[in-house]
Amino acid sequence: MNINEMLAQEFKLKQEQIDNTVALIDDGKTIPFIARYRKEMTGSLDDQILREIFDRLNYLRNLAKRKEEIINSITEQGKITEEIQKAIDKAVTLVEVEDIYRPYKQKRKTRGSVARAKGLEPLAEILLAQNEDTVPEKEAESFLVESEEADKSVSTVQEALQGAMDIIAEDASDNATLRKYIREMFSEIGKISSKATDEEAETVYKTYYDYSEGVRKIAGHRVLALDRGEKEGALKVCVDINEGAGERACCGKYVKNDSPCGQLVKLACEDSYKRLIYPSIEREIRSDLTANACEGAIKVFGENLKQLLMQPPIKNSVTLGLDPAYRTGCKIAVVDGTGKVLDTTVVYPTPPQNKTEDAKKKLVALIKKHNVTTISIGNGTASRESESFVAQMLKEIPENVSYAVVSEAGASVYSASKLAAEEFPEYDVSLRSAVSIARRLQDPLAELVKIDPKAIGVGQYQHDMPKKRMDEALCGVVEDCVNNVGVDLNTASHSLLSYISGINATVAKNIVKYREENGAFDDRKQLLKVSKLGAKAYEQCAGFLRVRDGKNPLDNTSVHPESYVAAKMLLEKCGYTLADINSNNLSDLFDKAKSYGISQLADEIGVGVPTLNDIIKELQKPGRDPRDELPKPIMRSGDVMELKDLTIGMELVGTVRNVIDFGAFVDIGVHEDGLVHISQMTNRYIKHPMEVVKVGDIVKVKVLDVDVKRKRISLTMKI
Repeated sequence: MNINEMLAQEFKLKQEQIDNTVALIDDGKTIPFIARYRKEMTGSLDDQILREIFDRLNYLRNLAKRKEEIINSITEQGKITEEIQKAIDKAVTLVEVEDIYRPYKQKRKTRGSVARAKGLEPLAEILLAQNEDTVPEKEAESFLVESEEADKSVSTVQEALQGAMDIIAEDASDNATLRKYIREMFSEIGKISSKATDEEAETVYKTYYDYSEGVRKIAGHRVLALDRGEKEGALKVCVDINEGAGERACCGKYVKNDSPCGQLVKLACEDSYKRLIYPSIEREIRSDLTANACEGAIKVFGENLKQLLMQPPIKNSVTLGLDPAYRTGCKIAVVDGTGKVLDTTVVYPTPPQNKTEDAKKKLVALIKKHNVTTISIGNGTASRESESFVAQMLKEIPENVSYAVVSEAGASVYSASKLAAEEFPEYDVSLRSAVSIARRLQDPLAELVKIDPKAIGVGQYQHDMPKKRMDEALCGVVEDCVNNVGVDLNTASHSLLSYISGINATVAKNIVKYREENGAFDDRKQLLKVSKLGAKAYEQCAGFLRVRDGKNPLDNTSVHPESYVAAKMLLEKCGYTLADINSNNLSDLFDKAKSYGISQLADEIGVGVPTLNDIIKELQKPGRDPRDELPKPIMRSGDVMELKDLTIGMELVGTVRNVIDFGAFVDIGVHEDGLVHISQMTNRYIKHPMEVVKVGDIVKVKVLDVDVKRKRISLTMKI
């Protein structure tokens, strides 16, 4: 099993690309590091493809390991044959390998094993021969045994024949070829069906009270809905094929004729399917459907999370965070442009207190005192009333202040966490939430990395996902985003630093500790003085950490220290010096390099063309933030609409908050997000909404329907 060759074929890549990628992974290099700094070796594969290769590599290695274990086990039993060896070698999935192993696996006590212990295997072979003139009852008489031990006694002809049939049923169930054939039948023509456990019950699963759909066609989100409905006791779910098709498949494999023996073999095959094969295959198919649905949901969640984390920051803005509430009042926190808390208070503009004027005085005073330019309002309980209050207040003051409603998903999780307690020991839980709401408008990435990705709420059925797989995938997304943006070494929290390539939680805390004890870093090389950060970790992390206003202007770029010599040579050959980096005089660097000859220049300075292009890009915009190139979030300052203000046909501009398999939820400035169904996104056929929109997109929509009672808004993008 040449895994690297298989990967090259599956991903349709050159063998050299795969060999180099696998070697880098085995050397402990992280995906962000490989994607950014080893482009020559991988052929410029991006982080998404690299993660897919990584996952598939692990699967194939586990498959190879399992094959070896099974071959050793069968060999130890003295039952290995060339045919079995070839079958195992040819198997391409763990399921196929386990099917081959079934007859040789140590089993718990079964009807078949009990019959074998009674010596009835030869009788089973007689029945399977299906000779026309064989009389089963007569043959069975010679297997009758009287014994004081119940597990060895065969008292009647019927008991002997039943035991022989149990052996045949078990052998049929263990037949790898037959199981594969039936599994393929389920995949091709099987249907998944559901019924209500109580047809009168009012549940969210009413759509599935009498439901059936082909296994091949069912969408992942419907599989997950059926799973949850079954788990909550609202539905009974099963997978089946056409009546009798499974039994016929079994009989076709073993029944030769309609002789008395053949009839008994037929009964054994039917029993095998109903009692052994069907329940097992149904579980496998359900498990596969769920696994595939989970992978799809995790992929959607990951893509949504990536777009959310990469939302453009509102930089250098003094921000007032408002965590809305009714009885307990709205918690307020003012933070400066770097996220440092300047002030906190509590106001009561919402019911039941309705102390609007007092709240207005307090907030206006804070706005004037700290020169607040933006207000960030959480979208939870009392958000609508809080937004109305803020909008009215802003109309009455001369200061130019705008506001945005941000998702507060996960804010309460963060505020009650150990991390928040360490960061703000002097504040109670609710004030920490206000700080988080302010900061997530200023810099979504820096704030949201502190929260469990599952709590951020940009997916579907995320709490039903396999925890380990979900955590791996989402941590990978966060890691890619953090490294893509880069981190300021002198201001980043240890939460943010822990996602940098090569840095774990312990080293991240050590970096912060070193910073506190020795002052700001002024050189990347100082990282080597940090406890437990050795040469290998430095190689992986250095390029992603920025030192602003340091000794070396290259430290404020994503140029890796290993390429500093090449960067200096590039500047010299194009008539520049390091000092020109900070003076922003390098706008024509690419043109000069191009006229010199990119390939020739790359050869002369000792790097590959992809690395040279990256260096040029970085030197032209040192310290650049890729998020700055994206559209900013919608900032509001005027009237606030309510659900009742919406009318059919009204055209609005909104922000995509969440993308799921069947559509996207769009914030149009009322408390409830509207749904654009996949069928209302475009006039062309699309398989998934992500082909058209992503989280954070600013889109034009038209109102199709408003259900005030159920608080549902239907929108269309077909304008």
